[in-house]
Amino acid sequence: MNPKDSDMNYPIGIQTFSDIITDDYAYVDKTEMVYRIANSGKCYFISRPRRFGKSLLLSTFESYFKGRRDLFEGLAISAMEKEWTEYPVLRLDLNSKNYTEADALTAELNKHLEQWETLYGNEFSNRSTEERFYHVIANAYNKTGQKVVILIDEYDKPLLQTSDIPELQEKNRATLKAFYGNLKTCDNYIRFAFITGVTKFSKISIFSDLNNLDDITFSNVYSTLCGITEEELHSYFDEGIGELAATEGVCKEECYRKLKEYYDGYLFSVGGEHVYNPFSVLKTLKQMQFGEYWYETATPEFLVKRLQDTEYDLERITNEETTAGDLSSLNFSDPNPLPLLYQSGYLTIKGHDSEFGTFTLGFPNREVERGFTRLLSNHYIPREKGSATFALSSFVREIRSGNTESFMTRMAAMFADGNYQVIGDCEIYFQNTMYVFFKMLGFHVEVERHTSRGRIDAVMQTKDYVYIIEIKTDQSADIALRQIEEKGYATPFATDPRKLIRIGINFNTRHRCIDDWKVV
Repeated sequence: MNPKDSDMNYPIGIQTFSDIITDDYAYVDKTEMVYRIANSGKCYFISRPRRFGKSLLLSTFESYFKGRRDLFEGLAISAMEKEWTEYPVLRLDLNSKNYTEADALTAELNKHLEQWETLYGNEFSNRSTEERFYHVIANAYNKTGQKVVILIDEYDKPLLQTSDIPELQEKNRATLKAFYGNLKTCDNYIRFAFITGVTKFSKISIFSDLNNLDDITFSNVYSTLCGITEEELHSYFDEGIGELAATEGVCKEECYRKLKEYYDGYLFSVGGEHVYNPFSVLKTLKQMQFGEYWYETATPEFLVKRLQDTEYDLERITNEETTAGDLSSLNFSDPNPLPLLYQSGYLTIKGHDSEFGTFTLGFPNREVERGFTRLLSNHYIPREKGSATFALSSFVREIRSGNTESFMTRMAAMFADGNYQVIGDCEIYFQNTMYVFFKMLGFHVEVERHTSRGRIDAVMQTKDYVYIIEIKTDQSADIALRQIEEKGYATPFATDPRKLIRIGINFNTRHRCIDDWKVV
C-alpha cells in the first residue's frame, strides 16, 4: 500500500504476502534485500524474536520464487528481477503445533509430506520422514525441471516446547537432524533454502552437518531484514502517527518520541541499524493507543523458570559482558540464561568492546522492560495473605506521601506472610526479590540502585522526598544506617529542599524475613 494513502489498513496477524498486497494492507518494502539474498547464496538461517515478521518474510520468498510478478508491482524487486522463473516451493511451518505429545512432531511432518506427495508422487510414502522428504525434493525437481525452494518456519519450536522433557526433546532433535540433513544431501536439487527460528541451538547437532548454511543472524547487511527502521517508520506511517498524536493529545514529534521509547531499541548486529518491533507499532497504530502488545501475546514462563532453576542473580542481567559466540547459540545445559533472553527478544545489544569482542546487553525498550519486570514480580515477590495481586499501588502512595512507617510495615509483612515461590540460595533469592521490587517501584517513582553481591542500596526520589535505603543481610539496621553516614550517601542531597529520609533494613536469611529496620 502506498504510504501516502489515507485510511491505512494494518495487517495484524496477517502473515501471507499475497493477502497483504491484494487486500491493500500496509507493507514495508523489504524486497530489495529479498532479491539480494535469493540471488547471492543458496541456504540461509536467521533467528529473530517472535512477532518480528519471520513468517511474512518466508511468504514473500514463496511468492517471489513462484514467479508472482503481479504481486511485486511497484516494489523495489520489480526493477531488479527480469525473468520471474517459477520454482517448486516446499514450505514447512512448525509454528502451529503443540509438540509436548510424543508423536506430535512426526504427525506434523507427515501432514506436510502428504501434501507435497500429492503434487510430486507418493511412491515412497511408506518410508521414514527423512527418506520421504528426500524423495519429495528429488521428485519435485524431476517433475518440474526446476530446482526446489525450501522454506522452514520456526524450526526450533519442537525443541523449545520440550525443554522440560529431555527424552522427548532428544527424540525431536534426532528427527529434525535427519529431516533437515536433506538440505545438504539434496544440494544438487535445491535452488534456495531459508530457515527461521527464535533461537539457534548448539550442542544438539541439528545443523552440525549443514556446513552449507549461511547464518545471517548477526549480519550488518541484513540487520533490518525483520523489524521497522526509523526511516521506514517516518516514510510509511507518518500519517497514521499524526492521527495517533491527535488521539493522544500531543504533537507529532512527542508521539514519535514515545514510539521510540516504547518499541524501538532492538539491535541485532554491532554495525547494523536499530529497529522497532513491527507488531507493537502496527498494533498501536491500529488501536490508536499505546500498549504492551508484543509482550501480551505470550507469557514466557519458561524464561523465568530458567532464571529460578539456575539461581541467577538478576542484577547481572544488564551488567554482564558476553560474546557473539555465546549469544548466537543456545545450550540448555548451560546455566547462563543470557543467550535465551537475547534470542527471545527480552534483551538486546547495548554496547560493544571491539578490543575484547564482548557485548553488554539491556532491555530494548519500555514495553519489554515493564512487561518482563511484571512477570518477574509474579515469581519473585512474596504475595500478601488474602491478596491476589501484588499491592504496588499502596507502596507507591506511601512513598509519595512520606508515610515511611506504613511503607516499612507493609514491606516487612510482605516477607513475613508471603507465599515463597523461590527456593535455593536465600541470599540470591532476597537480592532478586529486592531487584524486582525496586524495578517495579521505578515505573512510578524515580529509583536508583547501586548494588553488589551481598548489598543492595537504593535511592528513591519523589516531588517532596528523597529516600536513601541501605539493606543488609544477617546484620542489623544500625549497621545499615551507619554505612549510609560513613559512605556519605546523603551528601549529594545536602542542599536539596526535599525532606531526606534514611532507612536501614536487615534481612534474616534463616527466617526469610525483615527482622530489623529503622528510619531517621
